[in-house]
Amino acid sequence: MSAVVEIQRALPAGVPLLATATASRIIAWRDGRPVAARDFLADVMALAAMLPSARHAVNLCEDRYRFITAFCAVAVAGQTNLLPGTRAPQAIAETLAAYPDSYVLAESTQEGVNARQFVMPDVLGDAAAATPALPSDRVVAIAFTSGSTGSPKANPKTWGAVCASSAHNADAVCAGGTPNIVATVPPQHMYGLEMSVLLPLRSAAAIHSGHPFFPVDIAHALTQVPAPRVLVTTPHHLRALLRSDVVLPAIEAIVSATAPLPAELARSVEARFATRVTELFGSTETCVIARRRAALDEPWQLYPGVSLQPQPDGTLVDAPYFSAPTPLQDIVELLPERRFRLCGRNGDLLEIAGKRASLADLNRRLLAIPGVEDGVVLQLDADGRGVRRLAALVVAPNLDATQIRDALRAGIDPVFLPRPLRIVASLPRNAAGKLPRAALLDALLGP
Repeated sequence: MSAVVEIQRALPAGVPLLATATASRIIAWRDGRPVAARDFLADVMALAAMLPSARHAVNLCEDRYRFITAFCAVAVAGQTNLLPGTRAPQAIAETLAAYPDSYVLAESTQEGVNARQFVMPDVLGDAAAATPALPSDRVVAIAFTSGSTGSPKANPKTWGAVCASSAHNADAVCAGGTPNIVATVPPQHMYGLEMSVLLPLRSAAAIHSGHPFFPVDIAHALTQVPAPRVLVTTPHHLRALLRSDVVLPAIEAIVSATAPLPAELARSVEARFATRVTELFGSTETCVIARRRAALDEPWQLYPGVSLQPQPDGTLVDAPYFSAPTPLQDIVELLPERRFRLCGRNGDLLEIAGKRASLADLNRRLLAIPGVEDGVVLQLDADGRGVRRLAALVVAPNLDATQIRDALRAGIDPVFLPRPLRIVASLPRNAAGKLPRAALLDALLGP
């Protein structure tokens, strides 16, 4: 009996791996060629039979099709995908140390990683395989927060919970259609996992296998998939697209997350590329829980079943597929018809010399300055006198710090002007476009 057949017989009944399991259904696009569900399932089952015995696999695959294949094979084999927020050797080493019975799974040998490694073969399966089902309570992944507000934290995800959440994402992004998705965010990040891995598994969407970053690469990836096309991206990438002279093929919709999307940016994107921009709200802890049309500055619309309960220091989020209510630092104003407005984050609210402001508003004003291509304002740790100063890193090739402070002074109280304010060539964004606090503090020190 083959190892593939043994795995299939050993799987308990549960939720199918593919919500739409028609054999000829396209699940991915690689180099302009479609990958059918039958071939994907053959690859998954063949790889599951090859994996070493362990409890966890650090999934570092970069090709999105190979990532989704590895993700499913690990889950089918009864293991858990570990998804560190960065590929830095130190982060990988820390993840492996926290989960001793684990190995690294990638397309090539990872340099600087002193651990057991499994390299995916180029050719996987060719035998037909039925769609496996996974138990709802199986922990298929452990995702880690980005570290933008401190140390990364682990968040286990069960198959049942991510399937329930993905059904709402399918309603928001697919609307009953069969979109072809190009994503600029890595699959290891929770937003990337939801939109470019789980969505193809739990809807009729197909995913482009690449990970484009620069505008010309995004345009090329979009030309490699047929209409209707959906671009899953971030405000950082949208700004870069607007600054470029790149021409994009017709895009049915653009989805944005990971950072606030200003209404003026969303309107500019919709006008330039003749499309519709949907902004998603969520977290690594909760997955996506709400959506809105950012260009209209609409309130957020909660996903079905999700509830919010304001707290003194944030908001408590609950849903039928949560194991327990989850606290977030976001402060919200509840509105009728299951809508809400974001009023900032608990950690974003500033009080200096008896005056109040928010980091979100300061960052919005910074990015609105003509000539500022990218930038961030942050509050430093308390000094010896207990004072927490503001600082800023700004990408503005044709401006200096004085000009930027003068522009900020026109709209904010002087006590909130960032000092120091450092002009840099680029911000230390991670692959998801986020800004880990430790990297920002290092960049402020300079070379």
